[in-house]
Amino acid sequence: MRILHTSDWHLGRAFHRVNMLDAQAGFIGHLVATVRERDVDAVVVSGDVYDRAVPPLAAVELFDDALHRLADLGVPTVMISGNHDSARRLGVGAGLIGRAGIHLRTEPSACGTPVILADDHGDVAFYGLPYLEPALVKAEFGVEKAGHEAVLAAAMDRVRADLATRARGTRSVVLAHAFVTGGAASDSERDITVGGVAAVPAGVFDGVDYAALGHLHGSQTITERVRYSGSPLPYSFSEVDHHKSMWLVELGPEGFVGAERVGCPVPRKLARVRGHLEDLLADPLLTRHEEAWVEATLTDPVRPAEPMARLTERFPHTLSLVFDPERAPEDPDVSYARRLAGRSEQEIAEDFVAHVRGAGPDADERAVLRDAFDAVRADEAVREVAR
Repeated sequence: MRILHTSDWHLGRAFHRVNMLDAQAGFIGHLVATVRERDVDAVVVSGDVYDRAVPPLAAVELFDDALHRLADLGVPTVMISGNHDSARRLGVGAGLIGRAGIHLRTEPSACGTPVILADDHGDVAFYGLPYLEPALVKAEFGVEKAGHEAVLAAAMDRVRADLATRARGTRSVVLAHAFVTGGAASDSERDITVGGVAAVPAGVFDGVDYAALGHLHGSQTITERVRYSGSPLPYSFSEVDHHKSMWLVELGPEGFVGAERVGCPVPRKLARVRGHLEDLLADPLLTRHEEAWVEATLTDPVRPAEPMARLTERFPHTLSLVFDPERAPEDPDVSYARRLAGRSEQEIAEDFVAHVRGAGPDADERAVLRDAFDAVRADEAVREVAR
């Protein structure tokens, strides 16, 4: 069986001020062409179909078009909801859509109920684990502490329990939307940290032939059988080095055989340039970036006049302008943003406590801060689901 693994379409999302809908439509066309040309037997989409809980109408129409085109090919598709999706909205009509071979898995309670597809070697069970927000699903899975590892492990216990009832030789694929240890994040992914921990170990997926992951936007291999497809398009300049792609996974009679990366078309390359404005405008080595989407970081000690207008004369697709003036680290004018770069909300709060009273929080106080941040994030998730 040949399985095309993709995720994180984020339909409706823009790249800075650029509307990406045409590029997203181009990707859907590429996906359909790949399914047809590479004799794909099944498609899996591992969450974040949309970019937000209530997507714009144009994004919904594009999703509808994708469903029709995949159904017309007669190739089964399995999809799960991600942390950006409204599971309830995405799952509307799932039973009816399933009759067309498009299987939407958005209910945590259905984690142990697979979609069964078959090839010449027997059955393949596809288990859809939608994004499991710990605060919302801990009761469903009977875990005492709301954490990603606990709820995902409980969901996988259901998968393994069901798989044990299947005929000998049944192969298995799990779709999951999570941050797995060893994965490399980018700036365009929403924080899913709970209790100071976002990542779960890859070992949680032991016992299945392939884990098709979504959430991280870079295509990457955690283990041979645990992989992220990444997003098909770039959504932040932190993805400048990404090779946007899908995985074409092959299952043989004994399970996983291998995976081939299938590149995705991107509308324009990304580039990050850094230096004094005059140097950026004159450097011949930067000629290769003149047609790229550009993020320019200016290091001039004094902000130059009309920097964006001057930059766009050479780099007409400059989308982001950052100022990071060259100063000594001890300079009191070093920007607040620069001092906070790379620090978590928890670390920033702890630094604030230390600044105000002269000593940082103790273990109990750190726990209070962590619980407060978790409560706010969980409340935001509940509100988004209810929209």
